[in-house]
Amino acid sequence: MTHRNRGPIRRLLWTGALGAALVATAVAMPSYGSRDGNLLKRYDATKAAVLEARPHVDPPGTPPHDHNDPATKNSLSRAGETGAETQDPTTAAQKRTAAAYVAAERRTPDPRLTTVPVTGPRLEHPQDRYAMANGCYTLTARSEPLFFKPTKLGTYLLYDASRRFVSASGDKAAEPGPDTEWTARMRDGRISFRNGDTPLRSGGTTRFLPTRASGCTAYPESQIDISGDPHAGVTPYQEVRGYVDAHTHGMAFEFLGGDVHCGKPWDRYGAPYALVDCPDHAAGTSPLEAALSGRPHHDPVGWPTFKDWPAPDSLTHEGTYYRWLERSWRGGQRIFVNLLVENNQLCQLYPIKHNSCDDMDSIRLQARDMYKMQDYVDAQFGGPGKGFYRIVTNPFQARKVINAGKMAVIMGIETSVPFGCTFKALPGGDQPAAECTPENIDRQLDQVHRMGVRQMELVNKFDNALSGIAGDAGETGVAVNSANFLETGTFWDMRHCEPADPAAHDHNQLAAPEISAEQQDALFGAIGQLYDTAELPALPLYPPPDHCNARGLTTLGEHTINALADRHMIFDPDHMSVEARDSALDQVEAMHYPGVVSSHSWSTPDAYPRIYKLGGFITPYAGDSTGFVEKWRAHLGWADRRYYWGLGYGADMNGLGAQGDPRGTDVPNPVTYPFTGLNGVTVRKQHAGKRVYDINADGVAQYGLYPDWIEDLRKVADSEHAGDGAAITEDMARGAEAYLQMWERAEGIAPDSCRNPELRQSVARVRELVTPGMTTRGVMRAVGQPYLRDGDHYTLCARTASDPEVRMKVGFGRGGIVTGVRRLG
Repeated sequence: MTHRNRGPIRRLLWTGALGAALVATAVAMPSYGSRDGNLLKRYDATKAAVLEARPHVDPPGTPPHDHNDPATKNSLSRAGETGAETQDPTTAAQKRTAAAYVAAERRTPDPRLTTVPVTGPRLEHPQDRYAMANGCYTLTARSEPLFFKPTKLGTYLLYDASRRFVSASGDKAAEPGPDTEWTARMRDGRISFRNGDTPLRSGGTTRFLPTRASGCTAYPESQIDISGDPHAGVTPYQEVRGYVDAHTHGMAFEFLGGDVHCGKPWDRYGAPYALVDCPDHAAGTSPLEAALSGRPHHDPVGWPTFKDWPAPDSLTHEGTYYRWLERSWRGGQRIFVNLLVENNQLCQLYPIKHNSCDDMDSIRLQARDMYKMQDYVDAQFGGPGKGFYRIVTNPFQARKVINAGKMAVIMGIETSVPFGCTFKALPGGDQPAAECTPENIDRQLDQVHRMGVRQMELVNKFDNALSGIAGDAGETGVAVNSANFLETGTFWDMRHCEPADPAAHDHNQLAAPEISAEQQDALFGAIGQLYDTAELPALPLYPPPDHCNARGLTTLGEHTINALADRHMIFDPDHMSVEARDSALDQVEAMHYPGVVSSHSWSTPDAYPRIYKLGGFITPYAGDSTGFVEKWRAHLGWADRRYYWGLGYGADMNGLGAQGDPRGTDVPNPVTYPFTGLNGVTVRKQHAGKRVYDINADGVAQYGLYPDWIEDLRKVADSEHAGDGAAITEDMARGAEAYLQMWERAEGIAPDSCRNPELRQSVARVRELVTPGMTTRGVMRAVGQPYLRDGDHYTLCARTASDPEVRMKVGFGRGGIVTGVRRLG
């Protein structure tokens, strides 16, 4: 390969490539199975032994990955590590047995479902000050009809038929602004409106009885184009149905200083103000966008034309606008894991910013934003608690939310320097930052836990004081390695190795002769010129390949995993080096902790069966529908018959993760619109402004197209093998339940006794433990997870001296309170 200095354009593109390489995309618990009911005893007893036995490893590892690399988007593992130590240990016979088990799981009874209205009834007169949301009303008998667009809870834009706004100045305004926002107050059935100190007057009064009307011009918004009410459970505690995305970045508009990501998931003034390009994209050019998409120019206009973005490869533009997220919910999604994300080095390098570059400052800001968005969605749906976007902090709450027909939103973290845990390379050895101590890790984990965080990765882009990471290869590796130096004062510790398997190594780095002076000038000269950074030293002279990462899991990393488990938080081993992840899984296996999720294919095939055997959960990176179907087939062979089976996906949207490309409109089996989605909803092509989205032509251009992508999975799977379309959609619909059951086990609930015969207790003992008046959670803490959760009863297994499997039914009355226990059959 020849490297030439292409001048300023080359430098800009390399700077963009550096950005692409650096930005992020995104724990583990008490044991179970003890007969005496003390499920924490075994966990506590083994934790100290694990730490005592594990040798110390110097601070972490190896850099990141290119989320937009087509070569890895559809890979079973995006981590890049290959070789004997990362090979799938499962035999062909074991895979056949696992796939047969999954087929049997699909034949278990589906839960009974019902539907709930999207919003509450719109009465002739509003019942409270929130109920006018997105409705058409007159204030008096002779006043014009106005559309009430909420800007926050109880505050509205009053939008007339000529597309102008009622203003505190007395004139109509052409654009919304602070003087067009009116806060409603209700007293004695009448509603008044104020803008600051200015009351709204009409017809000689300031107190109104708004009356439902027609003739309004609706405020501009992206459409949903799904008909049919959302599905819900018939009880709050039954088995759920729905899709799960365990890895997306809904608040990425705040990261990297707040000016790299264009657009945001909501704006008080709606889509025309949320879905706009960045100011520095005004000419339709952006080094980062060009490097990621491969297109040097793009149309900077967002709403309403959306000519060039959103798109599967347009990765600096907003993809999770709340109406698009709403469409995915209407199409069947019921769990959304939002990962708070930051990369301090890229933030510092990027010349435009208005937010702090500190990882934890950014995490806290994004967490606050999630609650603001929840309030905003509530405002659109008619009041506090009425929106579909519900932040949850435990699996029992999540189950109740999903069975109410809403989406359970789980907060997670994926950042490069969590808790300030970087390190600096010093002559005497790597030194963790002063603030990275076990005490500070515990203190900050308590803080983020109070914020609502329940899922977490230890590393993302750089070596840190907790764990090594999987290094990037080739030119991307050169860029990321330079940023690793800026963070730690050292380049990656890649050493020559000769594994028995020629492929058993980490990402190989470009050898010194392959890195020309021109290339170094293009990379580092661009950084220096555009970002005003100190001059970097020359890249290290790595030995000939193969290369192995010398960094693994540290004792501070071990402590963090234990601390996550102590708090019932979910540990995600994605992005860790092979050595670090292997050590981490050794640790959680010794702890018997099932709270583990690999969220976006940044683990390796050796790790996947281990995660399933722990009772964990996996959501492969979504990518193209064709690639995902192949991942699904592979994961069937790792299913563990001791646990409920279901599958999710990790979209990695807004995390510089490329989305699914279109298969084309001329394929023999395209998605045909309209189609029937989960529980009978009708899905049509989505309209957003002037754009009409078709999954066949547009791919997953934005988050609202994930119901269409799942239909595309069905089409692809069926074309490869008749009946597989139904199988993959069933497995995806079971994903939310599988995630919740993993989370319950992380809370200390034992797995069910039907799939785990060794956990069966005698019929008499079950009757002693489960008594009238107990709650559903109390039942699970006493006898473990139920095998079936059908409406108002649980089914579990017990034993007698003559019968090793006796089915028992626990009945519940109002409020999920036990009414009785009886033997079946």
